[in-house]
Amino acid sequence: MSIPLEDLFNDVIAKSMRGLGLSEADLAAKAGVSVEDVAAAKAGTVDDKLLRKIAPHLQLDGLALVTMAHGDWRPTPVTLKGLAQFNTTYHDMTVNAYLVWDAETKNAVAFDTGADAGPMIDFIEKHGLNLSLIFLTHTHPDHIMDLAKLSADGAVTAFVHAREACAGAKTFELGETESWESGGLKIEPRSTWGHSKGGITYVVSGLEKPVAIVGDALFASSMGGGMVSFNDALATNRKEIFTLADHTVLCPGHGPLTTVGEEKAHNPFYPDYK
Repeated sequence: MSIPLEDLFNDVIAKSMRGLGLSEADLAAKAGVSVEDVAAAKAGTVDDKLLRKIAPHLQLDGLALVTMAHGDWRPTPVTLKGLAQFNTTYHDMTVNAYLVWDAETKNAVAFDTGADAGPMIDFIEKHGLNLSLIFLTHTHPDHIMDLAKLSADGAVTAFVHAREACAGAKTFELGETESWESGGLKIEPRSTWGHSKGGITYVVSGLEKPVAIVGDALFASSMGGGMVSFNDALATNRKEIFTLADHTVLCPGHGPLTTVGEEKAHNPFYPDYK
């Protein structure tokens, strides 16, 4: 099943306006367009000339925004041995959780639970894997909904950053914990807060390609809402995700898999990489 992009182009516009504190009137004045034009773009009207005009004032890349508006790009499908994505329904949206495992040792590590950990648990049993650790990218309800079931009520240790302590998970601080190992896998935590106060990206090595489970820090051609700090959400993504190798597989909390290289080329929020 092909998972659609998490955001439409007008979602990107709305997120940037909110993050920058711009009203429709503010953006219209800066871009030299009408308030009605801005409202139409936010409502989903595709006008290439208008999108190019407003993009710089939203700190967005105009070409990437136009491409997104026309639905002309989606990331190349990723298949990687030792990585599985699970997509489950939470209210009116869907949410991702991930399993990474070492083929030789059969040790597996889970990242988030999604709304229902049942499919992941079935996969673990079907493939004879041993779930050794669970990591939480952040504690918004859709990502930790089924922690008790996935951890077998605490039999499997779960970790979360100390700024987002939650029931059923052991907290850690960056600096005191450089990495974890499970079988042939190494898991390194990186701070990508901004969408949430303690958001963590986990970089996994040991498969054929490096993998980064980014939670809601970044989506294919978009990013999380930056609800805690829009500027820090942008900055930590640049520092901790975009400095990874271009072939690094990115595993977002919503939407399809992507790569660092594809997001540099196509994500409107990052014009500096175009």
